[in-house]
Amino acid sequence: MYRAVAPPTFMPAGQSASDNVKSMRITYPGAVNAAQHYVTLDSAVHYNGQIPQNTTLQSGTVCGQQAFPPQVTPTHEINSGKTQIMTANGGAHLFSNPPSNFPSDVQQNSGILSNLPHTRLEKFISDSQLISSKVSATPTMTATLSSAPIGAASSTQTFIGNIPAVPDAGTFSHMFPSSHPIPQIAPNTEIAPRVPSMEVTSSSDTERYLGTHNAPPRIGDEAALRHPTFGGSTGLSSFLKPTGSSGQQVSIPPQLPGAYTNILSGSLGLPSVPGAPPVNYSTVGAGMTRPTMHGETVGPPAAGLYQQKPRLDPNLMPSVVQVIEEDRSTRSGTFPTGYPTAEHPPLTSTEFIAQDQGICNPKFMRSTLYVAPASSDMLKNSQIPLAVALTPFARLHSNEMPPPIVDLGELGPVRCHRCKAYMCAFMEFQDGGRRFKCPFCFTSTSVDDSYFAHLDHTGRRTDIQHRPEQYLGSYELVATKPYCKNGLKPKEPAFIFMLDVSYSAVQCGLVSIFCRNIRNLLNDLPKELDQVKSSLRIGFATYDQTIHFYNLKSHIGQPEMLVVGDVNDVFVPLVDGFLVTLEEADVVLNSLLYEIEKIFGETRITETMLGPVIQAGLDALKVRTMFSISLNFAALNTFNTQVVIFMQLHSQTEFQCADRAGKLFIFHTNLPLLDAPGKLKNREDRKLLGTDKEKTVLQPHIDFYSKLGEECVKAGCAVDLFLFPNSFVDVASLSPVCYLTGGSIYKYQYFETQKDSQRFLADLSHDISREIVFDVMIRVRTSTGLRPTGFFGSFFMDNTTDLEMGAIDCDKAIHVEIRHDDKLPEGSAYLQTAVLFTSCSGQRRLRIHNLALAVSSDYNQLYRVADLDCLTSFLFKQAEYFLRDKSPKEVREAVNARCAQMLATYREKCSEQAPLGQLILPECLKLLPLFANCILKNDALSGSNDMTVDDRAYLMHLIPSLRTEDALTLLYPTVFPVSDLMLEQQTAEITLPICIRASYDNLSPEKAYIIFNGIMMFLWIGLKVPQDWMQDVFNSNSVAHLIVENHTVPERDNARSRALRYVISRVNLNRLRHMKLFLIRQQDALEAWMKKFLVEDRTSSMPSYVDYLCNIHREIRSLLT
Repeated sequence: MYRAVAPPTFMPAGQSASDNVKSMRITYPGAVNAAQHYVTLDSAVHYNGQIPQNTTLQSGTVCGQQAFPPQVTPTHEINSGKTQIMTANGGAHLFSNPPSNFPSDVQQNSGILSNLPHTRLEKFISDSQLISSKVSATPTMTATLSSAPIGAASSTQTFIGNIPAVPDAGTFSHMFPSSHPIPQIAPNTEIAPRVPSMEVTSSSDTERYLGTHNAPPRIGDEAALRHPTFGGSTGLSSFLKPTGSSGQQVSIPPQLPGAYTNILSGSLGLPSVPGAPPVNYSTVGAGMTRPTMHGETVGPPAAGLYQQKPRLDPNLMPSVVQVIEEDRSTRSGTFPTGYPTAEHPPLTSTEFIAQDQGICNPKFMRSTLYVAPASSDMLKNSQIPLAVALTPFARLHSNEMPPPIVDLGELGPVRCHRCKAYMCAFMEFQDGGRRFKCPFCFTSTSVDDSYFAHLDHTGRRTDIQHRPEQYLGSYELVATKPYCKNGLKPKEPAFIFMLDVSYSAVQCGLVSIFCRNIRNLLNDLPKELDQVKSSLRIGFATYDQTIHFYNLKSHIGQPEMLVVGDVNDVFVPLVDGFLVTLEEADVVLNSLLYEIEKIFGETRITETMLGPVIQAGLDALKVRTMFSISLNFAALNTFNTQVVIFMQLHSQTEFQCADRAGKLFIFHTNLPLLDAPGKLKNREDRKLLGTDKEKTVLQPHIDFYSKLGEECVKAGCAVDLFLFPNSFVDVASLSPVCYLTGGSIYKYQYFETQKDSQRFLADLSHDISREIVFDVMIRVRTSTGLRPTGFFGSFFMDNTTDLEMGAIDCDKAIHVEIRHDDKLPEGSAYLQTAVLFTSCSGQRRLRIHNLALAVSSDYNQLYRVADLDCLTSFLFKQAEYFLRDKSPKEVREAVNARCAQMLATYREKCSEQAPLGQLILPECLKLLPLFANCILKNDALSGSNDMTVDDRAYLMHLIPSLRTEDALTLLYPTVFPVSDLMLEQQTAEITLPICIRASYDNLSPEKAYIIFNGIMMFLWIGLKVPQDWMQDVFNSNSVAHLIVENHTVPERDNARSRALRYVISRVNLNRLRHMKLFLIRQQDALEAWMKKFLVEDRTSSMPSYVDYLCNIHREIRSLLT
């Protein structure tokens, strides 16, 4: 910190120097204005007395305050990468006789500190802690301070004038007026010979002293660490030091912009070696701009602000990439799930093969903690939620065994007669096998004679090898009639495709693409493992201002269209022939699709409806007695298909619709403006996003679609919406019908056939073919002392325990929060998830997943087995849920507070001996601050008026049902280079490159990178990428000639093109959505948008990873003190 002797006198009153300020190296209270006069020192001009008019202040110059004109060496511009230090030769220098171990040209180095007249050095310490400064490669001069308390004159030596050649290491220098007391500096302590010099650091958060004699503020509460003594004489001998739990100590610098600190390599999870050389961390404080990145222009700061270089090196912070690679290298392969309690699983990013030992595969059920806290106080103190992520039909590795199907005949599922828990590996058989004790409620239940078997000498049943339900963590049970609606076994489910054929749908190419491709996609309809052909039924309907149903019965020879015109009371005009197998429909399906495209190709109908369409699809599935027959009809020969138009009811013929579950695939273009049920209006107001009033546009405008969704759930019907809007379509109002039923929304804004058809068809193909079950009910049971309290996902709840969905597929996940009812007994805590469903073959079954957690009252053990993947996805979904009722600011504060409390409790309970200035992160949660910041940055939660209301609502709809791995990818995008990849043969495979951290500084102009988050993908191309790569991939001579409006990579027959297309195809496999590819040229306009996905960097409104880490550390210290 610098203090001037007197206010400046150089600039005439009334003259402002703030207009063109690009950076300020030293600032004082107030803005740069006529009242605060500053001298500008640049690399070429001396200003003696005043600054010339119309002078542009240069980037990297110093504004200083002093009582005499400064003398500046013309060739010495102040380096913008240095701290507030200045070279001047007018007056006494700090080192009047430079020591021999400093270079002879020390005065020629940019940013060398020289003294101003009448200044001294002042000790600036607190709480007996050394305040460290940065080790610089550029030799500079420094003052040093002892660790003795201020005023401890007996232990100090007075230095007037010059400082000895070997002052203390790791201390802080200060300059002050001559009237201030003489500084006191501890003698006889050397700087280690290997340390060439120490740069001076200063604070931006403390007061600037302008000729006053007030004592400097204490900074002990602001300092964030003690610096290890160089040479290992004193201080911390080892950066990583276990304190009862595996943890990571990350030393954070004083929370003062411009302050520097050193930490050892242990912060990155590397071996900690006592006395190891320090690693520089640098970060940017509040109100400062980060370093300029490749090709990026950084604008000037606001008047009165200053710029300083970062305090912490972001690349030395705990790294997602490093953690993922380490886990893959050590934990891939076979993973035994554990017994009698669960083992902590590998990361979701690691490919592993789970071996079921009585605990379910973590891909089905994953916990945030792999011990159960013994009491609610532990959960409350730690703020780590006990929750499980359920993906009951998760996609398995080809070498993993799917849950076996158990058929117990008329006996049905074996259950505890009290709590109704299903048989599992934790049931204890007693009394020679005649009874079993339930681990959930400790009740003993009699065994039915048909299920009885003797016990061996170990207490296990002699038939256990033939009873998967007794030794596996996951299995399926064939349900009996009591588990079926109305006691009737279900029929095969159905897929109904309902296509918008209005003017917009035809013009954008939707109708053409659908009709020409749907038949091939139907070849991949889901089926059971032992089935050759799918049992699913299919049906087709089209709509504009009326609804058109199609009879696909093969015996009629040609398709038949039946039109319903009364949209206020829709009904299904046929049952037999509407829902048929693919084999039955094959005779007429191709003809139907051809004629649909032909007859609606010239339509001029623009207004459409949506509510009656969904209602009609629902009616086609559920049981409902109808009275309808046509008398007033016409046989139209417009496209060789009989058309029957239902205008009114002239007779009453009773029939029933099909009694089956299913899913509606609805392809829709515009806002439903037709005067019909579910009509919406344009209410887009982007200005409200990011404000407390954003809920007025992000919540449903009407409750019609919510009520319709509930009705669909009761009938076992899910709804998937494929939206193709050119303007506002009100996703917020439409989404409940998908959200409640377990369906999905796909959105293709400004759909263009050439650019978007591949993405649409890939999404549709994945949606049609993936594993799915219907008419679903889920219940989570817990052992005594625990109960499920919070549920986050896409479902409907009619009570406090059961989750109901029209369907659930392999890409849907539900998070369930568990809380204490009472203190847990010693031993284990048990969780069981039971899913009642109808399979795609029409069989009613139950899928059971079991999990057992050891009970512990040890905080060290609690933090040692925390699962960051599951925890992060839970916090993400919880934040989205809170956003429905709270303001964005309240949600951000809640996430920050919870993150800080988790780490503060670890600091208090598991590392109480460590100095308060150290930020200590538990090993399993060392990335928690990073992911917490990513949650706050995500557009679903923080998107403002730079995005549309529909886009924001669409992202909010995605979050609740995300799988854990999809949530993490959405929060922290994957980045890796692709310009060095080669694929010599079309049939060959290549290993994906190692990822890099999501920061712009890591992108090299000589390379190209793939960046994706599961929703969209970027191909970033540096300006200096090799010309031969551009030629091979894009047939372009240079980056400048690249047509970035294209969203595809052309197919070219060479190794580089094949490699890039292979990688793009590979990363799209099993993703949440087929990602749209954006070509981004370095320094192009779209690059600024892409940078939002580089989440370790600062954005206009959100801090960088390093800044957030410092903020969290400040919060932790506040909690601890």
